[in-house]
Amino acid sequence: MIIMQSVKYYLSEHPSIVNFRWSNTQTFGSMWSFLFSSISVYVLAATTLHSFLSHILPKRRGVPLGPIPAIHSICISLISAVIFIGILLSSVADIRDTRWFWRRTKTITTPFQWFLCFPLGTRASGRVFFWSYIFYLSRFLHLLRTFFIILRRRKLRFFHLFNQSILLFMSFLWLEFCQSFQVLAILLSTLLYSVVYGYRFWTEIGLPTACFSFVVNCQVVLLGCNLVCHFGVLFLHFVKGGCNGMGAWGFNSVLNAVILGLFLDFYFKKHLKKGKVGNNSGQAVGSSSARYRRRSVSELKSE
Repeated sequence: MIIMQSVKYYLSEHPSIVNFRWSNTQTFGSMWSFLFSSISVYVLAATTLHSFLSHILPKRRGVPLGPIPAIHSICISLISAVIFIGILLSSVADIRDTRWFWRRTKTITTPFQWFLCFPLGTRASGRVFFWSYIFYLSRFLHLLRTFFIILRRRKLRFFHLFNQSILLFMSFLWLEFCQSFQVLAILLSTLLYSVVYGYRFWTEIGLPTACFSFVVNCQVVLLGCNLVCHFGVLFLHFVKGGCNGMGAWGFNSVLNAVILGLFLDFYFKKHLKKGKVGNNSGQAVGSSSARYRRRSVSELKSE
């Protein structure tokens, strides 16, 4: 009981969490120039590293990184789990403290509607926005995985660069415009990241992998949940008289649609490629078996 009270205090009732305020002059990383500079440096560094390794190393030869990827995976998994618990506890506290405001605005009436639709006039301050800010900062830690992929596998895909950059950009928009739906999006994302990066840590230390594309299927589930929730936000916006930050939500929806299209294109191409490889291997096995049978028959005839 004491442990639970301590966790609740440090993750939702601490003064630095309760009194948090997103400010373009006082909060680190809150300037538009910082965001665009960070994305530009990330893209430039990734492409430069990939080009550099392509010239100095033989093809398909990677750089050994030792335990660094495993440490990175377990760190992101734990950080995501803390953010998930923190924003969940903070949401419960904010729902408790702001119900009176719901009755005044008459835009939302249930906690689930609050998860999808912030009332008009919501400001980026308080508990949930503190954890939204921590989530935004954690996106920079995710960018390191791009460089691990380049160093170990010598691969750099446009989808990966675009996806990481857009996710960082969207997490900034959530704070800047107090966008609706961000709490539920962070809950879903951090739950996924804690599981996926825990699985990556599991495989990095040499333990057996799943018999199916675990990470890809988790991403499909997340994209599907986000798509359904976006329709819920749109419904509440028109039925309940408006949700906060809908301009940013509309731009966010377009970016999500682009990511979904690129991901599905990558997903189906990957599975079609696997299917072709499987068919070719099956045909090769069948032709070798036929040749073996013909050879055996000829040997029997000669005998």
